[in-house]
Amino acid sequence: MRKSSQVRSRQVRRGHVIATAVVATLVSLAVPGCTAASDEARSPGDTGTTGSTTPAGTASARSAPPPSPTPSYALSTAPRTIPAVREHTPARGPGWKPAAGARVVVPPAHAAALADEGKLLADELGMGFAETADPRPGDVGLALGAKNSGPPESYTLTVQGGRVKVTGPDEAGVFYGTRTLKQAVKSAGSAPEGTVRDAPAKPQRGLNLDIARKNFTVGWIENELRRMADLKLNQLGLHFSDDQAFRIQSDTHPEIVSTPHLSKADVRRITALAARLHIAVVPELDSPGHLGAVLRAHPALQLRDVQGRAVKGAVDISNPASAKLIDELLREYLPLFPGGFWHLGADEYQALVYRDPQASFPQLARAARQEYGPSARIQDLAEGWLNDRADVVRPAGKTPKAWNDGFFTAGVVQAAKDIQVEYWTGKENGARPPLEYLREGRKLVNLNDEYLYYVLGQPNQFTYPTGKRIYEQWTPLVLRGTTPVPERYAAQVLGARLAVWADLAGAQTQAQVAEGIRLPLAALAQKVWDARPPQPAWTEFKALADRLQPPG
Repeated sequence: MRKSSQVRSRQVRRGHVIATAVVATLVSLAVPGCTAASDEARSPGDTGTTGSTTPAGTASARSAPPPSPTPSYALSTAPRTIPAVREHTPARGPGWKPAAGARVVVPPAHAAALADEGKLLADELGMGFAETADPRPGDVGLALGAKNSGPPESYTLTVQGGRVKVTGPDEAGVFYGTRTLKQAVKSAGSAPEGTVRDAPAKPQRGLNLDIARKNFTVGWIENELRRMADLKLNQLGLHFSDDQAFRIQSDTHPEIVSTPHLSKADVRRITALAARLHIAVVPELDSPGHLGAVLRAHPALQLRDVQGRAVKGAVDISNPASAKLIDELLREYLPLFPGGFWHLGADEYQALVYRDPQASFPQLARAARQEYGPSARIQDLAEGWLNDRADVVRPAGKTPKAWNDGFFTAGVVQAAKDIQVEYWTGKENGARPPLEYLREGRKLVNLNDEYLYYVLGQPNQFTYPTGKRIYEQWTPLVLRGTTPVPERYAAQVLGARLAVWADLAGAQTQAQVAEGIRLPLAALAQKVWDARPPQPAWTEFKALADRLQPPG
């Protein structure tokens, strides 16, 4: 009996211990702050803790301060930027924002490549800059990764432990990482904890600017370059010659230059800033049409029809002196533009809009047969002109470009396959649906005049493009009108540019143009960086654009 009583006593004590443990567990689950798994960060004044295990009334219990709470954080969300980042891995943590004494740092081994990027970011965020391999807490570190560690222009941005690290396989990628960090701080005050992995969907993204019909100042162009860079745009097309004016200083043919114009020092200033911002300037010397300014100084090169009437803006491509003059200009300007592209124009050669070009221009028809055989026509002579100009720019390392209505079909001569098609219209003479170019294996850049043409004064049924329409309706595959080409051709569509044309130059001031293209450029930047449908509604996107690049 005594043994049984002892057993029962041990069972009662064991049951009491188990019950006490269960109650303690339930209390710890029920009382806020008793678990480090809370998804909300505690404020500095929150003193909720588990109870002390020291018996009440002891000296230790009276003198020991309560333990400090350990903050916990909700999972971060992607930074709010334009264009939006394509991938963000969230994490728990306070994120990062500029603090006193914090620096942008570049390891000495990468200083030659990344010092400009680092100094720019430091200036923008009010931080110091240092070349060191030893970042401190609060610093932003920039570094180049292995050469093939990611696609061109890609980057990885990591916010962890109170520091930021930006890496990429090339300088452009690291630069775009700094744009993301800058925008994150501007939009929300801080960059969220976690890792961004980002890269553009399209390699060519930008703005095309008609400085021939309207003089845009160097300062205005530089401001646009800075806005473009923050949007991760990488091309500025400069259409500098047309019927109205010729806008860049020439030493070989000063007689053709208009007033006002850009000096060569101005151009170097523009291209130097563009290079620091990883933007390629793409010059366009349009020929054999749109040469009215040149022809005013060289009337002997003017194309005339069989009745002796001058054809607006067109040089006589049967006259060897026409090619000589244009090639002299090309060779003069090639060293002035260090980028890898050259736009040759080739659009709207007016001899080809006549009902019977062969009869209207017998000198061109004769030259075509002499050069390319008895079945050659004037379109073959024009195509040969384009190929000859491409032969001039290639040795300088330039990839040639031309407008799509300068590429003809069913002729003896075909445009060289390496000339990139700048597709703007399916309406002009010689223009064909984009699928025809794509089926030929050609590479296209999208300048669809339905969405991407900002034509001053809105002549010829043009209307100013809107950011909302681009954001909601257009994609890089919508090359003509409103219908996209099949997805299987996506790799041949290299990107897009918004084009400003100054047909009625006085219709808007420079400031009005800048404001008019602000939202369309932001929308285009989003759609060429990430081909997927954007997630935020237009109203949310516009609000972010207004915060990052305010109106006015």
